Amino acid sequence: MSEKQNYHHGELRDALVEALRELIERDGPDGFRIAEACRIAGVSTAAPYKHFKDRADMLRAVCLSAMQRLEGHMMDAADAFPAGDPQRVVRLGEAYIGFARAEPGVFRLMFGLTEDHKDDCELKKLSDSAEDIVARVVADQMKISPDDQDARLRAYALWCFVHGHCFLELDGKVDPHTPETQSALLGMIATSIVPLTA
Repeated sequence: MSEKQNYHHGELRDALVEALRELIERDGPDGFRIAEACRIAGVSTAAPYKHFKDRADMLRAVCLSAMQRLEGHMMDAADAFPAGDPQRVVRLGEAYIGFARAEPGVFRLMFGLTEDHKDDCELKKLSDSAEDIVARVVADQMKISPDDQDARLRAYALWCFVHGHCFLELDGKVDPHTPETQSALLGMIATSIVPLTA
């Protein structure tokens, strides 16, 4: 079956990225076969190369898509509460952990690409955007500018905790917490790192 018969412009690329995501979750970023992704998407094995240079470019596309989804989850979590509400920090952490649990293979890929992220403008932009969300939430709670060095450092400290926690879970070093325990833990970290400002 041909790309032209089955997909409108841009749809094939999206279908391939989703097929790759499924296979990465099942087999890991090094274990999937491009031919199988083509079979899932219902296209010929030549079709991907109309949209991607090579396997590395395909992995990068999966990574970009995942970073966009994670950013969306983080924004939704932050925007669910008014500025300055301490629950925003907790919900932000829960969104991050929830993504890692839901897509562990892709989550590993996002932080394990051999290509240096700082040299990739699109990846860097998405990474900076996610960092800005955390800094904004911290700054709102502390009533300071998101560009303030203190806000950036505290945002980084929060990310270090939540990101490290995710990998401890994914690596089987700790058992997943119940939602109640996780919420209490994140609340403890949030109040320790981001003080309430009267």
